[in-house]
Amino acid sequence: MSLYAIGDLHLHFQSELKAPGQLHGRAWKNHEEKFRKNCARMITAEDTLLLLGDHSWGRSLAECGMDLQYIRDLPGRKILTRGNHDMFWDAKKTRQLNEQFGPELTFLQDSYETYGEYALVGTKGYTFEGPFYLDRRGRIAGWDEQAEEHAKKLVSRELTRLRTSFELARKDGYRKFIMLLHYPPTNILERSSGFTDMAEEYGAEQVIYAHCHGETRFHDSILGDFHGIRYSLASGDFLGWKPMKVLEQQGASGPI
Repeated sequence: MSLYAIGDLHLHFQSELKAPGQLHGRAWKNHEEKFRKNCARMITAEDTLLLLGDHSWGRSLAECGMDLQYIRDLPGRKILTRGNHDMFWDAKKTRQLNEQFGPELTFLQDSYETYGEYALVGTKGYTFEGPFYLDRRGRIAGWDEQAEEHAKKLVSRELTRLRTSFELARKDGYRKFIMLLHYPPTNILERSSGFTDMAEEYGAEQVIYAHCHGETRFHDSILGDFHGIRYSLASGDFLGWKPMKVLEQQGASGPI
């Protein structure tokens, strides 16, 4: 059995699509069918698929029923984390989502899931993306302090949720971690952040994130090895709608 990851499906079977990039971008043309076929070819019923947020443009469960059914019908075990566009998902009502859609779908929030000896921990995260203004040479030309202050509050909230996931897993004896985010762990001006610090504190082996769309955004954050941790971008258009293999052939063993 193998572990795969991808994010940003941005499904809209029952909702209006307004995003210009997805409306007109070549990478998004028939992406739902491309992804479905790739999953059918690559993923078995014994595998686990991590879906890293922005599942649906629907603003309520009524508007994303077909989107969630599409995900349900994909092969393997599906674990979902929240994205910034997932308006249907109230973090305080995650238990109700799991009761309604489980066991086919697992909604991960303030908890952890497992894959062999690994604990899968995660949260939506948050990255201050602006408004800050850069000149043609990439130097800071302006800054919105009020927006930055609001971003700090969101980052603090998400770090608290992430620590809850880590601590629950560690309490149950897990010492090997894969950390999941929707937002990238840093913005284009940061070399490290509270999220990278926490990954290092708990000794996460991998950090996987999404959110960054289009070739101009694919390198907004960390890619590759950083302080001994492997960072991977798993947004759908970056992967060409082919799930990224994270791990494979893990047995059923638990914490070590």
